[in-house]
Amino acid sequence: MNAAFGPAGRPDSFETMGYKKTEQMPEYLQKFGLDAFEYQFGRGVRYTEGTVRAFGEKAAAAGIRLSVHSPYYISLSSVEEEKRENSIRYLEESAGAARLMGADRIVVHTGSCGKISREEGMALAADTLRRAVERLDELGYSDITLCPETMGKLNQLGSFDEVMALCRENERLLPCIDFGHLNARTIGSIRGREDYAALLEEMENQLGRDRASRFHSHFSKIEYTEKGGEKRHLTFADTVYGPDFEPLMELIAKKGWSPRFICESAGTQAEDAASMRDAYRTALRA
Repeated sequence: MNAAFGPAGRPDSFETMGYKKTEQMPEYLQKFGLDAFEYQFGRGVRYTEGTVRAFGEKAAAAGIRLSVHSPYYISLSSVEEEKRENSIRYLEESAGAARLMGADRIVVHTGSCGKISREEGMALAADTLRRAVERLDELGYSDITLCPETMGKLNQLGSFDEVMALCRENERLLPCIDFGHLNARTIGSIRGREDYAALLEEMENQLGRDRASRFHSHFSKIEYTEKGGEKRHLTFADTVYGPDFEPLMELIAKKGWSPRFICESAGTQAEDAASMRDAYRTALRA
């Protein structure tokens, strides 16, 4: 199986090309030759069952692999038990929507530390994730994978090492490696092939080749500040901030891995996802 590529949410060109309805997204993606899509529930799991089901049926017919993004306000590391239990409930709701559309992955933010240490925050996040996986399995969603995401702001949980640690806790988890976030929170540390290679090697060492080769990914260029990390998402046209995608595509092709790349560029995510796919295919032929 090859790597898959697609956008998160509705790119600007979805409407400018004449599309209006969610169930038209698969047709739109096919015009770009894309085969992945991430449905956004960032502001809450709200949907019309018929619309989501029709969207999923058309995506399946088009060979598009689906994932969903759970609500942004989930906090796996909250010191308040009620908030952590609510977070599990939001993941249950996300799984219900994922099942309707045929999505097999749910991306989740881990939360922040607040007034507690990173170690305490990680312990709480690991416990909440464990309980969430158990709850989803009990409800019959064992075929849907939770993907904790690397985050871009320095005060958030979600460094590369932290996401690896969470995924080591349970083999049912896959990492969502957001290379733009990692580059932002490390103030521009991803500069080329060697930096990508080190991340991929470490992921394989910690999770094993099978899970590492199937990792989920977000990718965009992101503006950042030294004090806070991530500031805002950019497009691939930006020449100031990174990271560049070409070296990563070459490495993935050489390794024969099959991750799923979801582009989160600011408005041009379909066009930029197609650029990533083209670079990947070129590397496959090299």
